[in-house]
Amino acid sequence: MASEETCANPLLLGWVKEWVDLARERNSKGVTTYKNAYNALKACPVTFKHPSQLQQLKGFGPKLCDRLTEKLKKHCEENGLPMPKRPRAAHVPGLHNENEDEGDLQPRPAKKPRKQKAYVPTLRSGAYALILGLITIGEDAPVGLTKAQLIEAAQPHCDSSFTAPSDPTRFYTAWNSMKTLLEKDLVYERGRPLRRYALTDEGWEVARRIQKTAEKTPAELAAQQRREIPPEMVPGNPPPLPAARPLSFEIEETEQPPPSAYADVVTNRADATSDSVDLPTFRPIRLAPGSFTVRLVLDVREVRAKTDRGYMQEELKKKGVDPIMRALELGDALWVAQCHDPNFLSRTGAEGDEIILDWIVERKRLDDLVYSIRDGRFHEQKFRLKRSGVKNVIYIVEEISMDSLNAQKYEESVQSAIASTQVVNGYFLKKTEKIDDTIRYLTRMTMLLKKQYESKPLFVIPTEVLTTQNYLPLLEHLREKEPTIGHYVSYPAFASMASKSDLMTLRDVYLKMLMCTKQVTGDKALEIQKRWKTPYEFVKGYERCGSGEEGKRKKQDLIFAHMGNLVGRKKVARALSHKIAEVWGEI
Repeated sequence: MASEETCANPLLLGWVKEWVDLARERNSKGVTTYKNAYNALKACPVTFKHPSQLQQLKGFGPKLCDRLTEKLKKHCEENGLPMPKRPRAAHVPGLHNENEDEGDLQPRPAKKPRKQKAYVPTLRSGAYALILGLITIGEDAPVGLTKAQLIEAAQPHCDSSFTAPSDPTRFYTAWNSMKTLLEKDLVYERGRPLRRYALTDEGWEVARRIQKTAEKTPAELAAQQRREIPPEMVPGNPPPLPAARPLSFEIEETEQPPPSAYADVVTNRADATSDSVDLPTFRPIRLAPGSFTVRLVLDVREVRAKTDRGYMQEELKKKGVDPIMRALELGDALWVAQCHDPNFLSRTGAEGDEIILDWIVERKRLDDLVYSIRDGRFHEQKFRLKRSGVKNVIYIVEEISMDSLNAQKYEESVQSAIASTQVVNGYFLKKTEKIDDTIRYLTRMTMLLKKQYESKPLFVIPTEVLTTQNYLPLLEHLREKEPTIGHYVSYPAFASMASKSDLMTLRDVYLKMLMCTKQVTGDKALEIQKRWKTPYEFVKGYERCGSGEEGKRKKQDLIFAHMGNLVGRKKVARALSHKIAEVWGEI
């Protein structure tokens, strides 16, 4: 066997030897390939004019030959030598090919090599972010990055967390993508016990491809941002019906909000049951553009898991959104216009320094959605959102994992509830796969609303003209009269009227009592309240049905007789009429 000194291609052999040593040092799986190529080239007696001709030898493929071509080109430039021209045919006369039949004088057509698809990680995935993080140290860096350093450099480029699982029921984080990069020989690690990571030559090739695709003009980035706003959010576009998907999740208890701190802000007539109110006349408070900032308000009970309560807040901050954290009386997130002058509203007829805007979010994990459907909270929450006066309601449903038994059991009821929320209530529904997707959506919405509201004036209704009875009729009147101008209320006024228990009228209590019966929705409760104004009238209506078997049948069919012929969701079937009679008619 020829030695290195007597090799016909010593320059090429030396470069291959460098790669063998480097692969061995990095404990790379490519060491076998380089070693085969080295041995084949060392034993070959033929001198090659161009590295592309080495493909006839064992261990040399197009990729390795291209790398040698680049090395030779660089060597020629540094030493002032002419670069050999690439031959038209890669076959070298006199070199025996072990696959060639010596008796076959006719040249065989070359077999077209099968192109292997180059690896490109998914945009903003863990692997994508890790490669971009490793670019920061440069190609000639003597040492790599530690895990902590790499996570810090990679996190801005990834949509998932490198330290906390997206789904609290699992252990997967974005760091698990490092295993893929190591297996594909794109990253190598060295050092014990403190491991350091760096890109291999193949990893740098992938990194360059990523950089090329990542270089976009501002116009292209703006177009991408526009595409991220769903078409369903555009006014006039109907919400889509949900696609049936298998559901999987686990059950988690929800926390109850504390009593409202704004109970006495808005006047309340507790004995009022009439639907007719007198609308007040007023001069709105004007907030000029530039005098306020749009901010996201997040409920303090919005947590990823009980052991990781600050996750949403911290991740939003990383994306440039610093949320206001407080216990919300309604919804899980909303947006306010915060005045730069904290005393402006108090001087002009309102309270605090925030104005509630026309957007509110109710976030549901699928497990909580199932529980809220079962115990009636889901319908009660939608009813309260409808009475809040907020024009745009967004339901975010996080489709986390759930065991197959519960998925099959509740899939139909969940899909029915989702369709009802979109079609009947007219609320926008956003499905996300994990909490990180929800955080990105809230970030995009915050940026969108800042652009929408901060460039125009806001008109605020003075709190002194508001009551819990005239609030909704007044908003409806103003929206019909001046559809292009929004009218808003202070956050304390909104919180006062949205409180679950502190400021409910007799009518509100009555409606909630009716909705305690399963299948009695807000629409059905309102129709019952229109016919029997108070609980006293309702009970008396049952008493007038009489006693005995005849009276029992009249009580059972009392609601059905009045509402059995209604159309749509206001209709009450006979079975539900019997169920209501058991509670209110004391059957």
